[in-house]
Amino acid sequence: MKRQVEMLETLKYLIGSTGASGFGSKSTAEEVTETYHPGLRSITAIITGATSGIGAETARVLAKRGARLVLPARNLKAAEEDKAMIISEFPESKIVVMALDLSSLNSVRNFVWEFESLNLPLNLLINNAGKFAHEHAISEDGIETTFATNYLGHFLLTKLLLGTMIKTAKQTGVQGRIVNVSSSIHGWFSGDMIRYIGQISRSKSQYDATRAYALSKLANVLHTKELAQRLKQVDANVTVNCVHPGIVRTRLTREREGFITDLVFFLASKLLKTIPQAAATTCYVATHPRLVNISGKYFADCNEASTTKLGSNLNEGVKLWAASEIMVSRRAKAVFDPLNAFYDHDM
Repeated sequence: MKRQVEMLETLKYLIGSTGASGFGSKSTAEEVTETYHPGLRSITAIITGATSGIGAETARVLAKRGARLVLPARNLKAAEEDKAMIISEFPESKIVVMALDLSSLNSVRNFVWEFESLNLPLNLLINNAGKFAHEHAISEDGIETTFATNYLGHFLLTKLLLGTMIKTAKQTGVQGRIVNVSSSIHGWFSGDMIRYIGQISRSKSQYDATRAYALSKLANVLHTKELAQRLKQVDANVTVNCVHPGIVRTRLTREREGFITDLVFFLASKLLKTIPQAAATTCYVATHPRLVNISGKYFADCNEASTTKLGSNLNEGVKLWAASEIMVSRRAKAVFDPLNAFYDHDM
């Protein structure tokens, strides 16, 4: 029975069958935003990872619909080029480029300080940036770089920007939205999350690139669910959801170009989305009126979907949150030895 359900879902995906939202795997970011774009003229959005791929298309479409954009980037030259391309297409666009390296907690803090100095509102935060590190590396904060970039940097960024988002929502009456870009690959991780991040942050002997990436995407899902609970508890007019954009060839594979990569993507081409299609779910969740008051959910192909059992484990979300608070604390280097720090806190 399970196999029949999976085959049916695959068929729906391949033919682009629409779901309850009226959209499906073949819908594009422009299509899912075309009927209500005037409402975005009062929206200010921060989009990480907007210099290429899905993030760049998300930025382009939101600019087309009138949103003011803040584009944080490690590569400022690429961000300025992206800004110039958007403005050449939509001359009235309002775009601010700012420096941010998500793998550095100090850079995240500096970005938030600089953003707050602009006195801008913040309605929408799209945590899109992603890294797949084929080689083992450790961030300046002593954390494995895939986890640091894909999850922990976004965790701290969101934490530090929440006050501004809540204030903006209260002043304007417009509900704030946070979108975490995850992946169905979050289901590829099993085991003890906290122990594994501790292991690969201390030594490369346990490092597996795919497992580390899956862990970071699982963390995005759990962060979404736990943050949704916390926002509800304080009655904040801000929602948070996460999305699986689909399978698409982007610069995420830039460290492993060549014949094998080309062959794999050619063979899988029928399952691949175009970048405009891959950006659709992010844009849908970020802006569609249908999703007012919807929070803590996981979306794929512009429709609500199910996470794995581990991704829906609220206890794991609480545990990860507590570990994350320790990792982003200003006691920097004291954070790792991670295993002792985490398990001494009775999690």
